[in-house]
Amino acid sequence: MNFPHPIYSQHVLLPAYADAQTYLFEPMLAAHEAHAVMLAECGIITPANAAAIVRAVAAIRAEGVVAYAYQPGIEDLFFRIEGRIIELAGADYGGNLQLARSRNDLGHALARMALRTRVLDIQEALLRLRTAVMAQARRHLNTLMPGYTHTQPAQPVTFAHYLAGVLTFLAHDQAKFAAAYATVNQSPLGAAALTGVGFPIDRRRVADLLGFDDIVVSTQHAIGGGEYLTDVAFTVQALAIDLSRMTHDLLVRATQEANALRIDDSFIQISSIMPQKRNPVVLEHLRARLSRALGYAQTVVTQCHSIPYGDTQDIEDEILPPIFNALGAIEECLELYTAVFETLTLNEAHLREQAGEGFTTATELADTLVRETGLPFRLAHKVVAGMVQAAVKAGIPSSQLTIDLLQTSAHQVLGRDLAFDEAQFRQALDPAHFVAIRSGEGGVAPTATAVLLDRLQQEHAHAAGECVAARARLAEADAQRVATVASYW
Repeated sequence: MNFPHPIYSQHVLLPAYADAQTYLFEPMLAAHEAHAVMLAECGIITPANAAAIVRAVAAIRAEGVVAYAYQPGIEDLFFRIEGRIIELAGADYGGNLQLARSRNDLGHALARMALRTRVLDIQEALLRLRTAVMAQARRHLNTLMPGYTHTQPAQPVTFAHYLAGVLTFLAHDQAKFAAAYATVNQSPLGAAALTGVGFPIDRRRVADLLGFDDIVVSTQHAIGGGEYLTDVAFTVQALAIDLSRMTHDLLVRATQEANALRIDDSFIQISSIMPQKRNPVVLEHLRARLSRALGYAQTVVTQCHSIPYGDTQDIEDEILPPIFNALGAIEECLELYTAVFETLTLNEAHLREQAGEGFTTATELADTLVRETGLPFRLAHKVVAGMVQAAVKAGIPSSQLTIDLLQTSAHQVLGRDLAFDEAQFRQALDPAHFVAIRSGEGGVAPTATAVLLDRLQQEHAHAAGECVAARARLAEADAQRVATVASYW
């Protein structure tokens, strides 16, 4: 039986060809143009040869990718396009296109070119989410709510303080994507099969024409390295994990029992049988899609594990579907989260009431005893803990605590009353006071949170500037290549 076996064609060649059509067609044509120009500039082929090649490429671009459907017997899109170039330019000229180049370095270059654009898309989507979260944070600098540790009410916070934490991890993830982009946007071209070439090529000229920021200097690593793939996968995983933890919080806050936040009606689905149901299913879909992104990204990592450090299909054709699926899934999540944050509202009055429930201001009461009575903190902690335990045993909620309960505990712990009055006691238990007094750097006080938000806004502006510069660099390189190619007509 001749190549390819129909089952091999069905399950391997045809899907890989379709992926190449989707992701690699235009990068391949650009790479052909840049390579032909470089060969001519280095005196390896004649200007006439380069002109014939770039004219053939222009004809293929005009025909469009739909004209290059899969044909059994032609291994991949590269050979299909090369065959067409030879047909258009002639065997003497078209046959020189692959001079000083291999499918190995070309394949990695095309994957990097396709991948860098998607990484930039994710960075820009992440910036839009950060903008939506920042707007909510600015709006709720003074919105009191309970903060939680171990899923239990811990201390009063503001919604802005919580979101400042979210913005912090989003900024970290943004930086990871920027670092991944820098790794991706390095050119392997010139490595050929893995050893370089015996012609006086200019690797950096090709890199410049294609918008790469640098070259992978080691020709071994240019072919064998997969960190540009795993860096992207790890970054998708980090972001998905961070967002999933926030999703858990939002789902809990959106329950009828918590009654803390309201997902907009445009994201709510109803029950077919229960008229009262208002299901915030967008968060459930987000939770599931984050798992999808994690799974695709882990596939990338697993495929790069324990394979030869060289040319291997594990990190070539086979890895394109999971890595682009991972990026697609995380981009969908970012767009959904942005819309959710742009439209969600809070039950501010209810949250304010909850902020002091569950004895969440007990820490400040202990701190106040230290400041006002001179007690060591551990003794102050013991006095307040005794008061809370007695109140819980007696069924007294935190809103009905009295100074008598505190003094009773003080007698049990210290054997005496505390020099502490009702006004001091009430202030110490006030959630607004608790928040306001924690004004140190990064603290929950609105003044401190506002300063942090300003800093995070500056980081946002810097990241946005980097994305704009990266897009401009790619556009400039594309324009340079187009102009250079035009000179050969």
